[in-house]
Amino acid sequence: MTAGLNLHSHLEGRVRPATAAELARAAGLPTPPQGWSAALTLDEPADLTAYLVRVAASYPLFRDPEALRRIAYEAVLDAAADGQAHLELRFGPTTHVTAEHDLDTVVRAAADGVREGSEATGVPAGIVVAALRHLDADANEAAARTPARASGSGVTGFDLAGDESRWPAHEPFAGAFSIAPAAGLGLTCHAAEAAGPEAVADAVRHLGVRRIGHGAHLAEDAEALRRAADEGVVIEICPTSNVWTGAIADVADHPARAFLDAGLRLVLGDDNPVQTGSPLSAERAVLTDRLGFTPDELAWLDAAALEAAFLTADERRAVAALLRAPESSP
Repeated sequence: MTAGLNLHSHLEGRVRPATAAELARAAGLPTPPQGWSAALTLDEPADLTAYLVRVAASYPLFRDPEALRRIAYEAVLDAAADGQAHLELRFGPTTHVTAEHDLDTVVRAAADGVREGSEATGVPAGIVVAALRHLDADANEAAARTPARASGSGVTGFDLAGDESRWPAHEPFAGAFSIAPAAGLGLTCHAAEAAGPEAVADAVRHLGVRRIGHGAHLAEDAEALRRAADEGVVIEICPTSNVWTGAIADVADHPARAFLDAGLRLVLGDDNPVQTGSPLSAERAVLTDRLGFTPDELAWLDAAALEAAFLTADERRAVAALLRAPESSP
């Protein structure tokens, strides 16, 4: 059975620990005191800030474009091995710019790796460039302009990511989100992951998004929930990740059922699977085993993901064929 479409997954959270060790040795980087596996994975749930510290442990590995290309390539291979029919791989390229490698080089390296991974596996995949909450408007607007110069490279979307608990506002990023659509990019935004339910409406109003990453706190306000459904918002749910960031206490507490009951469309992601140890197939199992999703509801989720994904018409048909393939096999 396919694991479905992965519409919320971070490149920085998909670095294989063995690859991290190999790349670090080649770059002359010190080995973390307890090794790369311990440096990258989480010990226990905490908060979003602590969670992002573990994700950021991989950042020094991204300074070399060839290393970045390899990490992206392996991310697609791992998604294919997990049974994923499509992967949207988001990352914050501005974080990985150096004196030797500019934004265009960084984005091109990631896109090359994703394209090579797709060619090797047959799994369609795309890059979602992320603006970052802690950066200023100039830096994020530069990131938004980069995909226009990489037209046809496989960059398909634009996101806002980062520590929402420290930088919750959306209005400062309106300029970047007005630039991205001109390059044909789909729009999404992390919201109500660490901030309150009002963050979803705020992101819709200021950024023009209709896809929201996580939205875990949206269900705390019935009116905010109703408004999101009325506006056609799609929620990218990542239940296990929300436990590790402290948004919910247990996956059984995830508001996916409340979202369904309110008429919201849902899509699934695995966020940072190296940190959480939960790839998309495990997240799909959470939906059935812990949240009571029926086969019909999973099919509904797949249909919503196919519609919401940042795909061309031809790519959408290819992904639909992958979703049908297990059922049509003898």
